Amino acid sequence: MSDSTEAAGTAAAANATDRPAPGESPSRWDRDKLVFRKMLREEWRLHSELLGGGRFGAFPLLVVALVAGAVWLLDYTGTDPGAVVAGMHALAFVFGLHTGSIGFVGRDAVANVLGDVTLVVFSARTLPLSQARLLGIFVVKDVCYYAILFLLPMAVGVAPAALAGAGVGLATIPLLWVTLVTTFVLGIGLTIAGVGLSAKGIPGRGLLLALLGGAVAAWYTGVPVVEYTPYGLYLDPGIVSAGSSAALILAAYAVGAATFDPQAKPTDRSVGPDFRRWLARVDDPVAAKTLLDVSRSSGGFGKVLFSAAVLLGVTAGLVDLAADITGVAPSVGISFGAVLGLTGFTTYNWLTTNDDVESYLAHPIDAEAVFHGKLRAFLLLGPAVGLAFYAVGVLWRGTPIGAAVVGAIVLVGVACYVFGLTIYLAGLSPNEFLFDTGLYAAFGAAVALPLVPILVIAFALAPVSAGLLAALGVGGAVLGAVGMGLYRRSLSKWGAYHRQ
Repeated sequence: MSDSTEAAGTAAAANATDRPAPGESPSRWDRDKLVFRKMLREEWRLHSELLGGGRFGAFPLLVVALVAGAVWLLDYTGTDPGAVVAGMHALAFVFGLHTGSIGFVGRDAVANVLGDVTLVVFSARTLPLSQARLLGIFVVKDVCYYAILFLLPMAVGVAPAALAGAGVGLATIPLLWVTLVTTFVLGIGLTIAGVGLSAKGIPGRGLLLALLGGAVAAWYTGVPVVEYTPYGLYLDPGIVSAGSSAALILAAYAVGAATFDPQAKPTDRSVGPDFRRWLARVDDPVAAKTLLDVSRSSGGFGKVLFSAAVLLGVTAGLVDLAADITGVAPSVGISFGAVLGLTGFTTYNWLTTNDDVESYLAHPIDAEAVFHGKLRAFLLLGPAVGLAFYAVGVLWRGTPIGAAVVGAIVLVGVACYVFGLTIYLAGLSPNEFLFDTGLYAAFGAAVALPLVPILVIAFALAPVSAGLLAALGVGGAVLGAVGMGLYRRSLSKWGAYHRQ
């Protein structure tokens, strides 16, 4: 997402069309509209040409089908419809947080970490617009694009269950769409503000930690934080709830506008000869380069930790929600282990952001060696990050030692399984190719197949018996083996593809 490339091409297209009359200068509003249209058109062109128009065009229909099936199934099992709607808002919020990570990618593009690629949003030097206006237009473009592509199908997906008497009124669907979109907007704004503050050195990071700590403390001391968000507007439509959610969104973007600077460069542009040190540590040149790229890119390893922290927060919220619905506390070890295993995808995504197989063609290595290096880098980083946040979750919530050990095994198994599945389906382009409707459906089904039974056991059968714990431990080991098997199968598949 947010991959609108070819700034020069877009600028040329802008000059070729919608020109003002001779002797007439375009107004600021005309320039803004033109750039917005070009950005929106480029976003669609990129996805449709990359994935095939028909396959990508079917993506909203897949979202409708998935949401409709999930809502119907949850209603059939007795889940409160309010919990379903809360989960949808949580998903929109996480999606917004991820979309806002353009802040990390943007500074890398400006610093040429991504090679010969320039995002339109970071091309203020070649377009007659300020960086702040380009960023604002870009955010509006993303909101409009994904509001139609992803969030509208989510809201419409509730309709079949509502018609079947699921307890969600059809009349609330327009409001649901509005609050999903504004929740998505809030997520983008908070990430941009967080990236901006983190780039301001120790004072900015200290303020960011203080704000996060204050929000967490308010939540656990009973302050109705949710009422001030767009989800609060859905629960209680009115002027007060609308004003509070708007104020929160405006505050996030005000902080982002004041602190975020994608063109900021460090004072010292020199770097040390770190490659040999990394190579001595990992004994693989591709793995060394991969980890060094992540380390030197904007946010460094912090963006990998950020992705895992988001999953930790989502898991904690799911555990609390399940406890409120069922009255039974889920198994912390198993639930946290299963969900945090999904860090396998986010970690692999960051490990493949800065290069592809083509960038290695000038070196005497083949595609299989590139994938082997990515595996080595993933094994060094992925499970370690997941287990670190798992330890935080277990110490935070507490769990029996047996469940804690099995949860760790499940986490590593799920992470390796997701890694193998992703590399088999998407190669070195997990972010782009999983927008392919067919691949996305295959990926979702393949992840749900082992993960749903594990979560059912964790949420519905707690405290988990010793026999089930043993079975889950074996299952986690089997998942890891399956992931490594998929990785080995991917070597011949992608090796042949790149040789062609």
